[in-house]
Amino acid sequence: MDSRYSHSDRLQTLGRRGTLGEKLKRIHEAMHPAYPLVDRIAVVLYDPDARLLQTFLHSGDDDPLPHYEALLEEVPSLQAILKDGRPRLIPDIRLWRKGEPGEYTLRILGAGYRASYTVPVYFNDNFTGFVFFDSRTPDGFAFGTLDGLDTFAHLIGTVVMTDLNAVQAMLGALKTATQMIHFHDPETGKHLQRMSAFSRLIARELARSGKYPLEDEWIERMQVFAPLHDIGKIAIPDRILLKPGRLDPLEQEMMRTHAVKGRQIIDAMIKAFDFESFSHINILRHIAEYHHECLDGSGYPWGLRRDEIPVEARIISVADIFDALTHERPYKTAWNMDKAFSYITELSGTKLDGDCVEALVSHREEVDRIQAAFAE
Repeated sequence: MDSRYSHSDRLQTLGRRGTLGEKLKRIHEAMHPAYPLVDRIAVVLYDPDARLLQTFLHSGDDDPLPHYEALLEEVPSLQAILKDGRPRLIPDIRLWRKGEPGEYTLRILGAGYRASYTVPVYFNDNFTGFVFFDSRTPDGFAFGTLDGLDTFAHLIGTVVMTDLNAVQAMLGALKTATQMIHFHDPETGKHLQRMSAFSRLIARELARSGKYPLEDEWIERMQVFAPLHDIGKIAIPDRILLKPGRLDPLEQEMMRTHAVKGRQIIDAMIKAFDFESFSHINILRHIAEYHHECLDGSGYPWGLRRDEIPVEARIISVADIFDALTHERPYKTAWNMDKAFSYITELSGTKLDGDCVEALVSHREEVDRIQAAFAE
């Protein structure tokens, strides 16, 4: 073999298509020869609007923290990292904390991890989350190895943020187009933030139930894409979209075309900007086209039934209807939460997915918190 080409670039595959989870595992594999005691890498994202820390990616064979989230103010140990402005090394988690350990620590210990190194990640001076390196070996991270782990932490942060920012750029383009054409759209930004948060709540609970194999990366993508479910309304005339009263049959028929038009707009955008490589991009297609389908086949545009309807569309449907019920519209007054819960429960199993409805109505306290955080 020509000696000039004998070296193999372990990270070359990062430039290929794949999910962020797959790319994180490739980085972990590339690290292993130099850092064999790193048994797990995890990424937690921070949502500044909701002040939530949310699990996102992990590289291990097991995941001790699936679908975990917590308010930043409820995790003082991670707040301390931000206050100090430096990474944190815990040589032995069992000896680290006094008193009763929190849920996060208990789960990590229960999975057999003993040492941890945590690096905060920033983008354009904004805190975006943490990268965790975990080892099953006490004192698994010698101080001499930390500079190298810092380098990999920032590489991971860059890979993640490059992907997330590309998605945000696409969403921004679509949102800008919507605002330019329908700057009088009655659906406020607060509505979109609430229904996006409700969608995440529902998806998280479906995943926790074990009935749906939804990973954290999938849930994050669905939450980000959720506000664009009605992008097809760009093609609906304002005289119909903004009509204060009920639509007549011809107007209803025109309004219903927004589902197919939304799919067409998204397909065109994906093709024009080569967004096909984005992980879980089909979520965006599905929520635009299918969010008005009903379990009993009475929905539109295709009259799909039950499992024919992608789960992301079933989630969006419940979140969107609930938020519309509990807030004022030009054609209706706001319902209280009890009345809205009762109504969507009546539709459960016929029009709306029963698992999705149950996930929402059984978390009233969290629903209250979301409505307060994104009040009009």
